[in-house]
Amino acid sequence: MKAEEVKIYREVQKSTQMAIKAIETISDKVYDDGLAMQIARQSLKYSDLSGRATDQLLKAKAEPYHANRLADMALTGSIHVRTLLDTSTSHIADLMIQGSNRGITQMCRVLNHNPGVGTKAVEFAKELMDFEEKNIERLKKYL
Repeated sequence: MKAEEVKIYREVQKSTQMAIKAIETISDKVYDDGLAMQIARQSLKYSDLSGRATDQLLKAKAEPYHANRLADMALTGSIHVRTLLDTSTSHIADLMIQGSNRGITQMCRVLNHNPGVGTKAVEFAKELMDFEEKNIERLKKYL
């Protein structure tokens, strides 16, 4: 596996693990059953994508992404601050949409900075981006 492909799979891991952490942090603040079910489904898909990216890296004997404790604390702290005064369904859906948009943007950036990546890695990255776009569409009804 090329170094560029390793970067793609690590970025998928990073993005999905951050999404899972965000969902874990925000789940206890969700009071709408439909939204709670939606983000639970998202978490399952993120776990699947993260596991598949890890498998690809391990097959290639490449080091998988390891979460940064400081980044995790910053993420959870940010969520707690942003939901301190507003835990409305609309606000939580908006936060989730913002996270998905950041994930898409970061994945595009990594793809653009790593030309010559194999088709399989690009398709995998696009699968994550397509999933994020579908999440945004599903979450819009909660705004």
